[in-house]
Amino acid sequence: MSRRFSLTATAVFAASLVAGGAFAPAAVAASPLGLAPLPLPLPSLLQEREQDRLTVTVVDTNITRADGTYELRCGPAGGSHPESASACARLDELAGEAKDPFAPVPKGQMCTMQMGGPATARVTGTWQGRSVDATFSRKNGCEISRWQNLVPVLPAARG
Repeated sequence: MSRRFSLTATAVFAASLVAGGAFAPAAVAASPLGLAPLPLPLPSLLQEREQDRLTVTVVDTNITRADGTYELRCGPAGGSHPESASACARLDELAGEAKDPFAPVPKGQMCTMQMGGPATARVTGTWQGRSVDATFSRKNGCEISRWQNLVPVLPAARG
């Protein structure tokens, strides 16, 4: 629907230029044929945001109905993910912070040796125009923190 609105707005603007309407900028001179040149379409108006598509597979969360494989689509939110709207909002928030929620724990990172339970997850697909293939666990403090950072894309697992 937003694409249709953008295209309609662009067409109305272009028509007003041809007709010499109020929207016609003063800097646009008439062509020798008496018609104002049509503006070039703005790419942002004509191109929809590429939809983020992720497959989230979660096992051993100890949460009823949390284990399984879910499709998550963002832009607009949808798919079989049980919390698609809030999951997409979280991903948008992380993107706004310029953080990569799918980056692994850096090599050599000191992590507490606590066990957060047997839950594991794998996220594959496309996010922000790039391929994603990330695995998550709760085997130490760094991995628990990484998992919690991605809730509600991943369920809030219990140990």
